[in-house]
Amino acid sequence: MKKMFFTTVAASAALALGACQSPEADAVEDAAEEEAEALDEMADEATSEAREEALENRADMVEEQGEEMADVVDESQDVIEEGEDLMNAEQ
Repeated sequence: MKKMFFTTVAASAALALGACQSPEADAVEDAAEEEAEALDEMADEATSEAREEALENRADMVEEQGEEMADVVDESQDVIEEGEDLMNAEQ
């Protein structure tokens, strides 16, 4: 239950900050969050503490990687936009 509370708080914070992300980055992060939620649901149904913990750890890792990939997508788009701005300035 604690994990659910912290996940909800983290998701709310991400939503507030997510407005700054591109739609592509949002899609990457959303996909990772969906996968993490599925893993968390599997953890809730786990028959052993070890399996539950392993699934929760995997869910945390998937969510973190999704956030990192979303950052990479945004950074890549920033670089592309800067390049386009330079090309337009040279014309």
